[in-house]
Amino acid sequence: MNQTIIPDFERTDLGNIQIAPEVIEVIAGLATIEVEGVAGMSGGFAGGIAELLGRKNLSKGVKVEVGQREAAVDVSIIVEYGNRIPEVASNIQNNVKRSIEMMTGLHVVEVNVHVHDVHFKSQEKPEEPDNSSRVK
Repeated sequence: MNQTIIPDFERTDLGNIQIAPEVIEVIAGLATIEVEGVAGMSGGFAGGIAELLGRKNLSKGVKVEVGQREAAVDVSIIVEYGNRIPEVASNIQNNVKRSIEMMTGLHVVEVNVHVHDVHFKSQEKPEEPDNSSRVK
């Protein structure tokens, strides 16, 4: 299990602060699903089940590597049909980097976005009139 080691300037007289990698995964997951055009997180890098906007497990589809002062993040997503994928991916990279750095003080060296699927919004069918009886 990886544990972050806080740099010297963040050690206090009261003790050390350690941030578990799972916390960084949750931050990255939240920052990812906040981006417009993201339909959800992919269940995993090996073709797991997708969860569309599943807030139950916010670290699903997120992998982090954490060092003493730096972090690298991979997110696996599903894009909503009709959005520009490079634009969505760039927005994810910026939001994830900003969120992790602001909340943890770690420097994010890379955010890799893996697009696993495209989600088509289901179109509601208009209700058809009941034609079971031809005579009224």
